[in-house]
Amino acid sequence: MADRRHGDNVNTFQKAVLLMMVAVTGMVSVADAQVTKVGTSAAKFLSIPVGARALGMGGAFVAVADDASAMFWNPAGIAQNYQAEAMFSHSQWIADINFNYGGVTSPLGDFGTLGLHFTSLSLDEMERTTIDQPDGTGEFFSVGSIEVGVSYARYLTDWFAIGANVKYINERIWNSTATGWAVDIGTLFTTPFDGLKFGASIANFGTKMQIDGDDLLTQKDISPISGNNANVNARLTTDRFDLPLTLRIGLSYEAIEDEDQQLLVNIDAMHPNDNTESVNIGAEYTLFRKIFAIRAGYKALGIRDSEEEFTFGGGINYNVAADLRLKFDYAFESFGILNNVHKFTLGVLF
Repeated sequence: MADRRHGDNVNTFQKAVLLMMVAVTGMVSVADAQVTKVGTSAAKFLSIPVGARALGMGGAFVAVADDASAMFWNPAGIAQNYQAEAMFSHSQWIADINFNYGGVTSPLGDFGTLGLHFTSLSLDEMERTTIDQPDGTGEFFSVGSIEVGVSYARYLTDWFAIGANVKYINERIWNSTATGWAVDIGTLFTTPFDGLKFGASIANFGTKMQIDGDDLLTQKDISPISGNNANVNARLTTDRFDLPLTLRIGLSYEAIEDEDQQLLVNIDAMHPNDNTESVNIGAEYTLFRKIFAIRAGYKALGIRDSEEEFTFGGGINYNVAADLRLKFDYAFESFGILNNVHKFTLGVLF
């Protein structure tokens, strides 16, 4: 009996040592690994850049923000718009995802500028599969996200503007949805240095999102007692996730500015809550009385393992009549091993 107890104690000690070694090894592995917050936010579509002009400049746009896409980049920027503008932008995002943005801004004179906008992300319907029916059940479901917001901005002084968005957010998959609300705040500062502007914005400060719906209904045996009801109706509960809160600061410099041409050089720094800090750089050159534009940039500098790379694009800005101007812009983004992105934007100023 004594020998057996001694042997049991030795085995127990060996197991304890083994567990300690595993724990220490795991701790060292975790310490050596770089822990990031990638994939920890909901409604990630809110981080997809809008507007072909901004994307063509590598997403360095927070200190420019002078069209209807400013409601995404920096809501203070719509205070610069002295004409009403309507914009629609479409892109075939990675993995055959449809991504659209639309916005309308209207100046109110001394009362500032008001804007409305929407963002939508959608996929084609997919067939439901199960373990028993891996080839499909004949049922189809859809997935999508949408954001709708109202914006307001005005100049507090001749050189300082402030603006804000209030946004409703909804994501859905089949019979389940998640909703949330968010606020964006932005500022735009025309510095005393000729041609230099400074912009800053914080986007998606709002509620957590939690998905709920009929798809989370299930049946559960809540008691091991024999003879009870083993199929009690129950509902699964999902975690609550933060929105993709993002701080942007940027500079824009007019290196060349006259009646025939303009050269803008821009740089933005980003601090998101679900990734590491990064820098976007870009430039835009307009020529022939600023009718034609060519753009180039580079995105996500500083993000480890990022597939986002260089961007380029161009556009046409043409006065059809005295108070009517049409704008068409195109942008290309290299996405590494993922599909390249093509973005198109049509704008009307009236």
